[in-house]
Amino acid sequence: MKLLVVLLALTAIAYGKSVGPIAPENLTAYGYLKNIGVPEGERIKKAEEAFLSGQSRIVGGLPAALGQYPYQAGLISDIIGITGRGVCGGTLISNNRVLTAAHCWYDGQNQAWRFTVVLGSVLLFSGGTRLETSAVIMHPNWFPWLIRNDVAIIYLPSSVSTSANIAPIALPTEAEASESFAGMRAIASGFGATSSDAGISSNQFLSHVSLNVITNSVCGVAFPGIIQDSHICTSGIGSVGVCGGDSGGPLVVTNNGRQIVIGVTSFGISFGCDIGYPSAFARVTSYLDFIKQNI
Repeated sequence: MKLLVVLLALTAIAYGKSVGPIAPENLTAYGYLKNIGVPEGERIKKAEEAFLSGQSRIVGGLPAALGQYPYQAGLISDIIGITGRGVCGGTLISNNRVLTAAHCWYDGQNQAWRFTVVLGSVLLFSGGTRLETSAVIMHPNWFPWLIRNDVAIIYLPSSVSTSANIAPIALPTEAEASESFAGMRAIASGFGATSSDAGISSNQFLSHVSLNVITNSVCGVAFPGIIQDSHICTSGIGSVGVCGGDSGGPLVVTNNGRQIVIGVTSFGISFGCDIGYPSAFARVTSYLDFIKQNI
């Protein structure tokens, strides 16, 4: 039955017709920490341990090179009342601030109490610069049930030194605040799964994917009643998009010759991240005031 629902929904998207209301539990942000963050964290950790012990080798594809995305942050979360540790991504936007998704800290059901922030590494559970912090400011109007205002700022306990492997990325300028970025190619990066079914393997390094930014009207067909002006979406055509464990990570474009972060990975459909649905992000230009107040 789930497959039939998905096929009908994708047909509706293709023809520009609404697919009807979507329940919160069918969006990946709501209940993320327990349902996705912790299981993905455990699988990533085991895969990295297998690789480092020589039990497995990289098969197919190449990981992101160290320093290719120096603004990428990995987040390992400790969660109140849960034994396992969750995983998310983030974006270094200054020497002591990381931009992430609010649902990585509180998902509407579970509350994290500490992040281990990982910078300058293509592995999540080893290497790089690692800092622990509980200083997190969520957007005051974060609404988990409708996935609105899904942004948060992490305060690092100390400033990090910039290098070839660690460097903040620029925010959009005020002049770019009115741009939709629709039609542009963007890069999403993260430590998460590379498909719904494959799970996490020993080649699960920091990965990236090139995505096409679509209009909010097109995205709203897939997520009726959810998409707001403060969202930005990418097409899932070709079975591409963000996946489990990528939440909170960056969506980046090159605009006027400079790299800027335009999105924070927020949600997709829980049926699967490679079935053609769009990926949805918090639109950074909608939150410049909030970000600058906390930077």
